[in-house]
Amino acid sequence: MPDLLLEFFSEEIPARMQARAAEDLRKMVTDKLVAAGLTYEGAKAFATPRRLALTVQGVPVRQPDIKDERKGPKVGAPEQAIAGFLRAAGLTSIDQAKVQADKKGDFYVAVIEKAGRPAIEVIAEIVPDVVKAFPWPKSMRWGAASAQPGSLNWVRPLHSIVATFGPETEEPDIVKFEVGGIAAGDTTHGHRFMAPAPIKVKRFDDYVSKLNAAKVVLDPARRAETIRADAKNLAFAQGFELVEDEGLLAEAAGLVEWPVVLMGSFDEAFLKIPDEVIRATIRNNQKCFVVRDPKTGRLANKFILTANIEASDGGKAIAAGNERVIRARLSDAKFFYETDLKNWREVGLEERLNKFKSIVYHERLGTEWERIWRIEQLAAEIAPVVGADKKKARRAARLCRADRLTEVVAEFPELQGLMGRHYALVQDEDASIAAASEDHYKPLGPNDRVPSDPVSLAVALADKIDTLVKFWTINEKPTGSKDPYALRRTALGVIRLVLEREIRLDLMSALIPARVMIGDELKHQMLDSLVERLREKGYTKKSIREILKEEEKRAFPDKLPQAEIDSAVAELEDLLSFFADRLKVQLREQGARHDLVDAVFALEGQDDLLLIVRRVEALGKFLDTDDGKNLLAGTKRAANILRIEEKKDNKSYTGAPDAKLLTQAEERELARAVGVAKAEASAAVAKEDFASAMTAMAKLRPHVDAFFDKVTVNAEDKAVRENRLKLLNEIREATRAVADFSKIEG
Repeated sequence: MPDLLLEFFSEEIPARMQARAAEDLRKMVTDKLVAAGLTYEGAKAFATPRRLALTVQGVPVRQPDIKDERKGPKVGAPEQAIAGFLRAAGLTSIDQAKVQADKKGDFYVAVIEKAGRPAIEVIAEIVPDVVKAFPWPKSMRWGAASAQPGSLNWVRPLHSIVATFGPETEEPDIVKFEVGGIAAGDTTHGHRFMAPAPIKVKRFDDYVSKLNAAKVVLDPARRAETIRADAKNLAFAQGFELVEDEGLLAEAAGLVEWPVVLMGSFDEAFLKIPDEVIRATIRNNQKCFVVRDPKTGRLANKFILTANIEASDGGKAIAAGNERVIRARLSDAKFFYETDLKNWREVGLEERLNKFKSIVYHERLGTEWERIWRIEQLAAEIAPVVGADKKKARRAARLCRADRLTEVVAEFPELQGLMGRHYALVQDEDASIAAASEDHYKPLGPNDRVPSDPVSLAVALADKIDTLVKFWTINEKPTGSKDPYALRRTALGVIRLVLEREIRLDLMSALIPARVMIGDELKHQMLDSLVERLREKGYTKKSIREILKEEEKRAFPDKLPQAEIDSAVAELEDLLSFFADRLKVQLREQGARHDLVDAVFALEGQDDLLLIVRRVEALGKFLDTDDGKNLLAGTKRAANILRIEEKKDNKSYTGAPDAKLLTQAEERELARAVGVAKAEASAAVAKEDFASAMTAMAKLRPHVDAFFDKVTVNAEDKAVRENRLKLLNEIREATRAVADFSKIEG
């Protein structure tokens, strides 16, 4: 089977665009091949600073022949209908159609046969379309042709195109097409400086080996590994160790076609700057790696750069040029850092924080000052739950964003939080308070660490909960794939904090204080009684509405109509549902079933995430047993009968069944077993012993089975029938001590 080789050789392709461009090229070409009936065995795309390349293996020599049948009008249909059918089918006479019978009569059928075309012809049509539609984030036109409408756009001026097609055993053919005045051929070029002469290439293996001989490493993964290995070896040879950086490594591999690793140095005086500032300066400005002294763990006054040429002087001039730039940039960083230290010591904290009053957090959510104030109050509320000191939590929340006003963070935004910790320690703040400046942002993603210090946990939870509640208040929730404020990630951050640090947090007790803070005014008189009363009432929809209404009116008389209370309740309920959805995602990734989360969340007052997970785990283990599976089947059968009969009778069968009407031994035994199981399960749940609760539920299984085997629910006696339906409802209510079984699949 023939292989296809494509290369687009141009001026510099920015490193940040290369990986996406390679994937776009692979997908666009292969999608079009498949759409044309040309399936293939494999495809891989590559990018360097000057070229995009694609190899597609095992492409058929030609398209398959197509035979299709198109059904037409009935025999004897009007001439107009027949004429339209002939035009659509490409026939010149109705005699070219065949007649086919079905249940409704005889119909004309056109048999359309289309011979497949040679693949090389199809490719010659596909590739120009791909080039013209290529989705570069930024592109340009060039030369005299750029003034013409429809002229070629590419990321940088395109110089040549390689397009060959053929089997390994034969000389490949050039795929003949032209785009923007550039004709496809079999000629490319090597390294810009070390081997710029034209190169004739055939198939992919030949192409790769000739490029390598011309000082071009095509595969970005191979370039990256070369840089990593050489940088480690060079650092080790000098007694240092490389500070690895995967993001920088990928970027460096995208800047060179022939990586050559060199070492430079800078003045030791700059080591007085924090390591993070040195690293950010060297990384951001020169795309260089830093090294550390393995004995001290501190950075050394050396850096590693990646050149794109084997210089005749061994790279001395290249290293010296980088040293000059880095010296200037480190001088700037030193000035920023020293300015920050001076301001931090000489300007009072309150005076610095006052600047936040003029910085808008969100046009509908007030200033950064108001946001910091809210986090401070909420962190103090959460502190006892996570075992943190309230005063420290308040202080940490007060300081947590202070470094956003510093010179270093203005220059290097990625150091936000980290510099806050450093400056707080310089100011002799408590270590826990300083750590919270950095850690309250965490976790930022699924692979980010979760803080362990209680003060950091209090501020991290307060920060994230305030974000979620306030954006829910203004109805800026995620929709579909859109999540501009990263609220899904924020909710997952709360979930990870709670689960990984085993925090017993009733979500509603944190959501409500966040909801009732307006601007920088907290309704203090609400919090203690509100949270306590909600705990007592189990966070039912009714209790939330009643308590909010009472407390809001007491705090702000005549200002909060019923509509606002209803809105607040709806927001909180919707936000809890959002947490349930995020928790399902988290648990599903860990192998748990989403329907079990639904079954637990369906119970009133379920907002302790840690307990929900423990209950889900116990429920999952129970349903893996025969008792669990059979009880689930029996409960669902009871629920289905109830749903049908309640709909038919237009009434609910609630309330305890009448013992006098339990005429059969099986229903009497079931009623007794339900009472026992319900009491035992409820007691176990109250002790948070979910395994015992499931064991109690399992005792119902034989009685439910016997009931359905021996008892007719829809008895002729109306009173007996109603009593038995109430007994079925008792089964449903008993199982709700542990979960809503109606939500469980299967």
